[in-house]
Amino acid sequence: MSNKTELKEYPFKSLSYKILTGVSDYYCVKHGIDLRSNYLFHTDIGTCEDSMCVKDIDVEENKSFNYQIIVPEKTENTKKITFLFHGFNEKNWDKYIPWAKTICERTGSSVVLFPIAFHMQRAPKTWSNAREMYKLSESRKKRYPNIVDSTLSNVAISMRLHSMPQRFIWSGLQTYYDVIQFIEDCKEGRHPYIHKDFEFDIFAYSIGGFLALILKLTDYKNYFPKTKVCLFCSGATFNRLSSVSKYILDSEASVALYSFLVEHLDAFLQKDNLLKHYMLEDHLEGKIFYSMLDYQKGRLFREEMLKKHANDIYAITLQKDKVVPSFEVINTLKGAYRDIDIQVDELDFDRKYTHENPFPSPYGVSKQVDDDFETVFTKVGNFYKQ
Repeated sequence: MSNKTELKEYPFKSLSYKILTGVSDYYCVKHGIDLRSNYLFHTDIGTCEDSMCVKDIDVEENKSFNYQIIVPEKTENTKKITFLFHGFNEKNWDKYIPWAKTICERTGSSVVLFPIAFHMQRAPKTWSNAREMYKLSESRKKRYPNIVDSTLSNVAISMRLHSMPQRFIWSGLQTYYDVIQFIEDCKEGRHPYIHKDFEFDIFAYSIGGFLALILKLTDYKNYFPKTKVCLFCSGATFNRLSSVSKYILDSEASVALYSFLVEHLDAFLQKDNLLKHYMLEDHLEGKIFYSMLDYQKGRLFREEMLKKHANDIYAITLQKDKVVPSFEVINTLKGAYRDIDIQVDELDFDRKYTHENPFPSPYGVSKQVDDDFETVFTKVGNFYKQ
């Protein structure tokens, strides 16, 4: 890290973890009602001695963790922050540090590296144990002989979502409530570095864009009217993504997740009072989440919401991105009739790149990579300074 920025670290304790699977009784604090659910925690491989068989609600790393803020050097407090939301199945912040540093240097905003539930430092340490994950992946390949892209990198999250696809929703909602908790802590003057009269923007990559858009469009307690949201390789609805990758999900988990979230969600909601309450009843964040799952089903509501905030949303896509296709981001953000005035810049680099690794490291080795990085983050900085 250059001497233009510094790294600060602070603790966070999630108050919303009880929304997760693993208990028999569920309670909606907002509405003061009990909601019974038929959740039974299970895993598809191994015994309950395995780390995969810990109940979600009991994963301590997900409830209490430290997060980092990249700050301009020698600053004691700030009135401006930018949340950085990462991609799916990420375990460390290495590739994001240069992104955060650059945003900090270009805008003067401190950058909060906030982890999604069960990702980064919120994931059990066992999930990063290469030997254990390799064994689980080999076992999974034997059980599903036609599986594609099962690797030690994605086996933990693949097993979790294959066995209980609704975790995608509950983990997303927990993170949403955690960010709201963070904002309210700051507004009440409880943060040692962030001033209570602070403003904030969001930079979101890949699946982090789901979280960013749900936060912006919900505009909880009118906290987000000035928040600018910059999406990078992000912005398409879930059913227009391609998640099968050795770094993201294996094919069995991807099929199960698509089946649950897209093909059969409405049928599941009729049998699950808890999920139905959060997705279809009086929780705007759930309704917006629902509208981001299926391009057609939630289109009119989603496009109406996007139009209200069009000036505050900007997306940069990559032409050869196979996970979040550029044209699907355009379809979602600009609308079926291209009548939403959200700016989407499609770029293409004159070299090999992937969605998962748009800027192959180490930085500084390739002038082409450095130039491409500069192109992207010049656009990012200009958007925030508009």
